[in-house]
Formats: sequence, C-alpha cells, structure tokens
Amino acid sequence: MSLQEVSQAEEIAKEFKEHSVAEFFKKNMQMLGLTGKIKALTTIVHEYVTNSLDACEEAKITPDIEVQIKELGPEYYEVTVKDNGPGLTKETVGKALGQLLAGTKFHRMMQMRGQQGIGAAGCTMLSQITTGKATQVITGTGHGQPISLDLTIDPKKNQAKIANLVELKTTFKGTLIKAKFKGMKYVNSEQAPLEYLRRTAIANPHAQITLIEPTKQKIVFKRTLKDIPKQPLEMRPHPKGVNVDELSTLAKYTNAKQVSSFLKNEFDRVGDKAIAEIQKNVSFDLKKDPKKIEWDEAEEIVKQFRKINFISPRTDGLRPIGEERIRKSLTSIVQPEFLSVLTRKATVYRGGFPFQIEVAIAYGGNAGKGNVKNEDGVIEKKMEIMRFANRAPLLFDTGGCAITKAVQSIDWKRYGVKDFERAPITIFVNLISVHIPYTSAGKQAINDEVEIMEELRLALMNSGRKAGQFISGKRREQERKMKKELFYKFIPEIASALEGITTTSKIKLEKELEHLVLEKLKLEDAEEQAELEKELKSASAKKEKIKEILVEKKETKK
Repeated sequence: MSLQEVSQAEEIAKEFKEHSVAEFFKKNMQMLGLTGKIKALTTIVHEYVTNSLDACEEAKITPDIEVQIKELGPEYYEVTVKDNGPGLTKETVGKALGQLLAGTKFHRMMQMRGQQGIGAAGCTMLSQITTGKATQVITGTGHGQPISLDLTIDPKKNQAKIANLVELKTTFKGTLIKAKFKGMKYVNSEQAPLEYLRRTAIANPHAQITLIEPTKQKIVFKRTLKDIPKQPLEMRPHPKGVNVDELSTLAKYTNAKQVSSFLKNEFDRVGDKAIAEIQKNVSFDLKKDPKKIEWDEAEEIVKQFRKINFISPRTDGLRPIGEERIRKSLTSIVQPEFLSVLTRKATVYRGGFPFQIEVAIAYGGNAGKGNVKNEDGVIEKKMEIMRFANRAPLLFDTGGCAITKAVQSIDWKRYGVKDFERAPITIFVNLISVHIPYTSAGKQAINDEVEIMEELRLALMNSGRKAGQFISGKRREQERKMKKELFYKFIPEIASALEGITTTSKIKLEKELEHLVLEKLKLEDAEEQAELEKELKSASAKKEKIKEILVEKKETKK
C-alpha cells in the first residue's frame, strides 16, 4: 500500500463516528409511524394509550383512560392522556418516556401491546422537534407524594433530561402525559384518533375510554365487562419454529452445563422423550457443554426439531380476548344482525414464537363502514376490516398487512357475498403473540409469515361458512317474500277471471289461490333443504375418505 493510500484510509477513518439510536430515529421518524399530519396524531394517541392499557393490566387495575386533544393553533395541538395505572417512580419515569429502546417489554417473551420500548419516547422526541417544548408528566404510585416534571431527550446520548421535578401536595395515582405537537391535523376519518379509540374499546371491553375532541365534545366508550384479562405468563420459544442462529445464540448465554439440560430449560415442550430421540440421531453427545456447540451440531439439533412431533405450544402465555368478550363487545358497538366468532388453537411461526388468531364476522345492522350509493341510487354500506395485534388497533399500512392479504385471498362468493367490497360486513381479526412480526417499528402492519397466513385463512374460511349460511338463508327469505308478494299481486285478477268461468265466488277462489302459493313456497323450501342435506352428506363423506387416506399413509410410513 502506498503512502497516499495510507493517508486516504486515515482520512476516512477520521469520519467514522458512533451514533445513538435516538439520533437515528430523529432522522427517520417515519419508521415510528410519526409522519403525516393525520397519521402522526393517531400514532401519538396509540403509543400513549397502549402503554396505559399494558400498565393497568399488569398491575391488575381496571383501566380508565382519558384522552384530550386541544387545538392551540393551525396544525398545532396539545395531547393529554391520563390513566389510573400503577404510575412511574422517579427512577423509571425518564427511561420509560425519554429513552429509546428502554423498557420492560422487549427482553420478556410475553404477550404485550408494546414491544420495543420506542413509542412513548419517540413521541417525547417528536414534541421536542416540532415545538421545542418539553413533555409534561405527572405520575403517582400511590405511595408517597406524586411528582410533576418536564421531560426532554438528549439525542446524542439517548438519555432523558428531567427538569422542574417537584412533589405535589395532592393525591394522584396513575400517569398524566401532556405534550404539544405541530404539523398535525385532527379529522374524523377511518384513520383518526376517534376511530382508533372506538376499535380499542371493541378489543378491550374491560377498559373505559374517554375522548375529549378539539371541539370539546366528550365521547365515552363505556366498558362492557368488569373483569380484567388474566396477566400472560413469560414463555419459552417452541422448538418447531427455532432456526440455527437462534439456537446457537441461546446456547452461548445459557446457565445449563449440558446440551440436554439446555434444550429442556430453554425451549417449550422439550422433555426426556424428545432428548432421547435427538440423541439417537445426532453425531455428538448431548452431555457436551452448550457454549462449545458448533454450527453444524446446532444444525443437526434443528433438523431433529423439525422431525419430532412436539405438543402444541403452551397457551398460558397468550391471552386472547375470548369469543364471548368479542361477541359482547361487537354486539354492543356494531349491533349486527348476525355475528360469527372463532378463536383458533395456538401454533408457532418462525423463531418458535407461539401465536393465536381470533376472527369475527359481523353482518347487517351497523356492520360495515361509510355509506355509498349503488347503481340504483340506494345507500349501502362498504365492507370493513378491523385489524388488531395483541388487542391494539392497526389503522395504517393496510395494503401491506398479512390480515388484509388473507381477507383478500378468500373467495367470498362461496359464502353468499356477491359483491364483497359493497357488503354490510365487518371483519374483525386479532393476532396475539409474544412477538408480533411487524413490518416496521411503526407497528401498523403484520408481516405475511407463511404460518400466520395459513392460520388467518383457515379462521376466515371457518367463520365465513357460518356467516354464509345466515346470508344464504336471509337471501332465500327475501326471495320467498318477493315471490309471495308477486303472486299475491295477481291473485285478485286471476280470481275475477275464474269467477266468470266457474260458479265459485271470488273470495273463496282468492283463499284457495293464496293456499296454493304458500304450499308451492313450502315445497321449494323443502327441496332446498334436501339439496343442502345432500351437499353436507357428500362433504362429510369426502372428509372421512381423506381421513382414511391419511391413516393409510401413516401406517405405510411405519
């Protein structure tokens, strides 16, 4: 290497600098979903409200959350969110609201709405960037005096800066956050704070949520259930979804002395029987120190994980809303004519993360969204998809979300929905997991993992069949009514004509003709019922045949 090349390398080396995560996100606020006048305001509400819900539930407190949005000037708003949660201490308030990637969630494998410890601190930084003002915080734990403080972030160090910290001579338990933002816009639309809170109330029937709009109008979403969901437990990864890198990384930091005990301690559903099976099919002794495990040895273990038929992952670390809760909540807020609710069994996706799908299909009533005119000028509803992840609504990045893709992949005509886009249908989908595979740090869309897509489709098809039966029945009833009205319309004329030919009175002829119409319609119903029973019998026979084929295949393998 020449002296000139050495000099150039040294000059380049001088430009190398370390940057904090806060500096990175300060330049890339769009990655947190904090861009766009409407989207940013809704995301701010989302971050504060999800933190409040998580905190209340973890402390076993029935959530009471109040959101107030004040208009201070053109595109200038003050957002205040108050909850009755456990509060924050002097030691944790700065880290919770003023330090990115700090919190109680990312390192724990348990189901929670937030994950990275970025959102609330991102809001603090956005307020600081757009207004130059600090975020005001009042918080009390119920022990000692509540505290009031002003909070900003030092982006260079990714550290919270606390000012004006004082103890208040009042009683207050919970957390109140007040922050100012410029470049925002409050509107009533599908992606605005009001719709976000409406959907939050649907998925969290145990919470009472109040919104005070800039117009000072107060909207209260009352709780429909008083009992708090049980707190999810921390979980271990399931072996079926673990890859070689993840296994190797866990092995480096385990306290176990042998690979066998490492596998039993670090993974869910790995017992003595599985260990014995793995030992028979790997080239090394499982008594080996896991910290000394080689890459190819880790590959051998993962290969055996794929072959072993493990028990499904535990569900005690997952907390679905529950079919009855969803039914009660949607009935209260959407008031549909028909409602089908389904919760799938837990399974795993890449990384060994267990997940579960909840689906509800509401038809008629107030189901669907907006009002559109059809070709005949009749006002109709449009189809609505409500997406949730761990009970938190997802309002943005709709097209890139696994839930949307799964809904669009279903042939809804099979379930009696001729024009899906213009049907009075609300499709509710909630994905719960200890780790939601979001497409970005903004947490507004779910990645289309193969296992998740398959479960979504199965859940939607199962619910769709039930909804289809109702829709088809309703259509048959409408057709029957139209036929009846049509026949009855011509009965007086036919009776008058027959009266002139026969000696029977018109009144008697009308009654006999009405009887004939009713008998005809009953006959059609009976024929349709017989055809339906025939189809169900055929489908059942096919299902049994498939079972027989699968049993034969298993026996052949043995």
